[in-house]
Amino acid sequence: MILALDHLAGYVDRDLDADLARWYPDAPTVSIPAEVRAVEPFLAKLPPAAAAALSAFDRRVRSGAMPQFLDIYDWSYGFDFAANECEILDSDYTTVVSGDDVWSIGADGGGNYYVVLTSGRVAVWFHEEQVIEADTQFDNLDVFLWSVVRHGAVRAGVLNRSDVEGDFRSLNQPGALEPEIGLLAGL
Repeated sequence: MILALDHLAGYVDRDLDADLARWYPDAPTVSIPAEVRAVEPFLAKLPPAAAAALSAFDRRVRSGAMPQFLDIYDWSYGFDFAANECEILDSDYTTVVSGDDVWSIGADGGGNYYVVLTSGRVAVWFHEEQVIEADTQFDNLDVFLWSVVRHGAVRAGVLNRSDVEGDFRSLNQPGALEPEIGLLAGL
């Protein structure tokens, strides 16, 4: 069966926990302080499916029981760009995006943040240029998390690249397929 985007709708609520338990059983858990800003104001800006996915993810992050798989720390989750004097430029390098119009869900280990946009898409905020990358986005949080969980599992040697490469290609997500910096390029 060819994997399609609609097959991943509801992934955060339905399958994320099982995948994390399967491939990250010994990972330390995410721990963020209660002071991390609340996600609810941002949820109100999202389309319903995107709000449901981010709300479910936020509950897991704040539970203290979710395995660490995405550099989710107090400095990367719910990051307050304005308070940290960080600019956010849209991918045109001109349009300024308000920090209230992105929600940081984690980091890539190199200073870049994964952010949910008000459209529900997930993008990389490239810290060196303070810009939202255009060529490495994902359609939604469900497909992004499905992808990064498997990417990390392949890199850890607990899942084979051949087990996921066809699915990555059928989902056709720029963030996975971009030839130089997509997830597949890193495997």
